[in-house]
Amino acid sequence: MVSEKKSNITASEIRLIWALSLASVIIYINLYLVQGVLPLIAQTFDVDISHSTLLLSVTSFSMAFSLLFYAVLSDRIGRKKPLMLSLYLLLLSDLLMVFVSDFSQLIALRALQGVLLAAVPAIAMAYFKDELSQGAMLKAGAVYIAANSLGGIAGRLIGGGLSLYFQWEYVISVILIFSAIGVFVVHQLLPKHNNTVDRNVTCSKKLMGGFKGDVSGFVIHLMDNKLRQIYLIGGLAFLVMVNQFSYIQLHLMNAPYQWGRFEVTLIFLCYLSGTFASYYSSYWIAMFGRIRIFWLSLLMMVLGSAVTLVDTSQFICLGFLMTAFGFFFIHSGCNAWVAHRAREHRAKATSLYLCSYYLGAAIGGPLLLPFWHQWEWPGVVLGSMVTLAGLSLVMFKLMTPQRRKVRSSLIVNN
Repeated sequence: MVSEKKSNITASEIRLIWALSLASVIIYINLYLVQGVLPLIAQTFDVDISHSTLLLSVTSFSMAFSLLFYAVLSDRIGRKKPLMLSLYLLLLSDLLMVFVSDFSQLIALRALQGVLLAAVPAIAMAYFKDELSQGAMLKAGAVYIAANSLGGIAGRLIGGGLSLYFQWEYVISVILIFSAIGVFVVHQLLPKHNNTVDRNVTCSKKLMGGFKGDVSGFVIHLMDNKLRQIYLIGGLAFLVMVNQFSYIQLHLMNAPYQWGRFEVTLIFLCYLSGTFASYYSSYWIAMFGRIRIFWLSLLMMVLGSAVTLVDTSQFICLGFLMTAFGFFFIHSGCNAWVAHRAREHRAKATSLYLCSYYLGAAIGGPLLLPFWHQWEWPGVVLGSMVTLAGLSLVMFKLMTPQRRKVRSSLIVNN
């Protein structure tokens, strides 16, 4: 009660924050479940374990482009309807996965799931922006992104733990039951009526002008050079982070580590440093400035990747704690920067960022696979360093005009 008075967040705003954060947990449990059960998938469907990593890539790929569709749809018919419909269809897709008997069928179904998983991340920030006050919006963004990371951790650990004792179909059945309970709670928590539906529909008729207007909404943001650079930074950072977590499992299951199925999923607890970074990102960016935080975050990812080359479990865990911390700072900063810079078509601006973000995840698996086959984990680190070098060039181009602006203002003031 005390915190509610201080932040002036109403009960309905708290319900919305909880609803969308829980929806986010459900989405990311379903998205990253396969990353925690790669050995079980390889055994069940008789495929090489390194190729099973493509399940995350294909889901991320279909998810990336579906984000653009939901951005248009939610601007036209409101936020709640497409969000809830996608969640109920996700439950149906989980049910179908129980009966999958072939790896190609699993690939196809995961591609379909990517389409359904896109709704919540595409709509959530715009939903918050529509319904929340400025004070509540800042809190909602921090809680929501922290929920993203918690969902990712939960999906991997639950899947890895269950895979020790149960076959694939039982693991999916448990996820289905958990997701069904979560979807029911989300439905109960969301406002009965979306206050912005009528306004969104009116805006879409007046400002968007049908298909041409929808396209122009995306073009406006793609023509913004600074936004393009922010999109690229988020995509490249996620390419490195999420795929490192896939390949490190293969590394830890080999000699000299010989980690078991569940043990390798414990590496995902390193995500908790990212949860911490997400929650406090807005505070630290306000205190130290966006430029310093971005460069510090990139340095953390570079050093974290390098530290994993030291051949001990302790240093590998330390490296992943550093990488996750740095990545989530970058992701939170990019997310907030996009929302702040977009003056109109905000859902489209956010969806373009997330499209780039998940394309990075989709491209990263096949991109790093040759490095793995040639040099195993040191090769993955090499591929990551090359990607991070490219990210640093983009970041330098993005930050340089800001530095000049800061310097010129200091000269004028002096």
